Amino acid sequence: MKTNIKTLLLIPFFALLLFTSCQDEVTEITLPEESEALIAESELTSLMFSTSIMDGSADNIIDNASCTSVELPVTVIVNGLEIIIDSEEDFKVIETIFKEFDDDEDELEIIFPITIILSDYEEIVIENREALEELIEECGEEGEDDDDIECIDFQYPISFSVFDTDFQIIDVVTIENDKQLYRFLKRVKNAEVIASLNFPITLEYADGTTVTVNDNEELAKTINDAKDICDEDDDNDYGDDDFTKDRLDEYLKICPWVVYEFERNDEDKTETYKEYALNFKEDGVVIMRSRSGDVLTGSWSTRITDKGALLKLEFETLADFTLEWIVYDIEYGKIKLYEAGGNRIIMKKNCDVVLDITIKRIEDFLQKCLWRIARLNIEGVDTEKEYIGTPFKFYGDNLVKLRVKGELVQGAYEIGIKDAGFILQIDLDGRPDLKLEWLITFLEEDLIKLENENNQMILMRHCPDDDEDIDYIGDVLTNGEWEVASYIDQGVNETENYNDYVIGFNVSGMLFAEGKGNDYRGSWLAYRNEGLILGLNFGTPDEPFSELKHRWKIKDITTTRIELKDYNASGEIERILVLEKRE
Repeated sequence: MKTNIKTLLLIPFFALLLFTSCQDEVTEITLPEESEALIAESELTSLMFSTSIMDGSADNIIDNASCTSVELPVTVIVNGLEIIIDSEEDFKVIETIFKEFDDDEDELEIIFPITIILSDYEEIVIENREALEELIEECGEEGEDDDDIECIDFQYPISFSVFDTDFQIIDVVTIENDKQLYRFLKRVKNAEVIASLNFPITLEYADGTTVTVNDNEELAKTINDAKDICDEDDDNDYGDDDFTKDRLDEYLKICPWVVYEFERNDEDKTETYKEYALNFKEDGVVIMRSRSGDVLTGSWSTRITDKGALLKLEFETLADFTLEWIVYDIEYGKIKLYEAGGNRIIMKKNCDVVLDITIKRIEDFLQKCLWRIARLNIEGVDTEKEYIGTPFKFYGDNLVKLRVKGELVQGAYEIGIKDAGFILQIDLDGRPDLKLEWLITFLEEDLIKLENENNQMILMRHCPDDDEDIDYIGDVLTNGEWEVASYIDQGVNETENYNDYVIGFNVSGMLFAEGKGNDYRGSWLAYRNEGLILGLNFGTPDEPFSELKHRWKIKDITTTRIELKDYNASGEIERILVLEKRE
């Protein structure tokens, strides 16, 4: 089924939206067909249902059952030490205590009562060990095949169109998590509702990579192909450190690995080695690239011992990495290494990172699509908000343009090599924050990190071409004038501050607000970044419009209404801005 956003108007998810385009082309509206509705007993319904089942394997080190999960916080006594477990990170504390000595008997005692979450998300209170053991027996043997699919997950939100018996749309249901999906599909399986999934949707594999699908057939095939491609880790240990040598070798070679934490002889050297990239090759060769672009070649090998899996690294000129490391913990897309004496490395998989950096490759990266300033820190002060809505475009012949208030500010750039590594020099009149020489410290397909003394900048690529969702967003925004229908800031209604103002979006990227004798001119930009983001910058330090200078997450959009939300670091909504089209 192909359901265009223009059809449903209320779909609140636009996964990973990028740059606003201004094509005149109008996409044909295709209504869903009855044959594309989910059927109670269909393979697709069953696959989606299995994907939504609660996975209880993460806390097996506590409850020894993959079909149940212990609600946190919970208090446990591990080898005589009482610990409060209030996050999944604390599971590693238990394993560390278990692995401290090889010749002791590990014991874990749970302090009851506890709340158990079952595979259908039902919650029950367990008063004692006997009652818990009864539940564990119902789960089956350790490592036994179960119904849940853990190797692939939906990226939320997703939405379903709900139909009446005449197959007319009567509602659109938004699903935010596995629990909601499980309960909705339960209704489908019980033939209580007729529904179809609104495409496209994005799914995430266990290794962190994603795939976008566009119809029922493609979705069923994707889940089927993925359901057995990972270790579901349904044993009663934490993490995935039960790899064989062959599996560990293949896991290391699949993509480059980037250093995120580094400790050597109890000295924190993260700042020295952060974002160093290692590429494990065949025949025991490992290629390492530093932040400056220097490339070192070393050797690697693995073996399995009573202590677990070991990874030996050897570099002739890099003693800090040269050690036989214990593979302490393997999570999807992350590996942790340690050795006694205060030595630790945490690396994350990154298939996009570039190890072989050249001037030509940097030029090619820069000249593909546009780049927005995701972060700009000058002398310890974050100033990236000043560049909301103002993307870069790098051209050949060292030409660079910055779009500001719908107009292009022209400058020059140059890529070079110095002792510290590859550098990017930008020269834009009137932009002293950017008119600097930057060291390229990290380069991947869609991300460039730059720094110099006391300054850091991060550029993120966005490509507006061939994106129907962005075309639609641009058409909606630029078709008519808008007004602030509601603005709620931390529970306080401040809508009246925007009365009598008219807001407009130009296709050139200019944003304006007129009213009460004021005429503000600024910039706007819509793009994909873990959801649909709309950057608003009215180009003024004056209230009330200075308050709206922000990268807002779009939650709902129709041809006449846009709802934007601002979330804090804890995921709580702090502000809600609603724009409605003027009649």
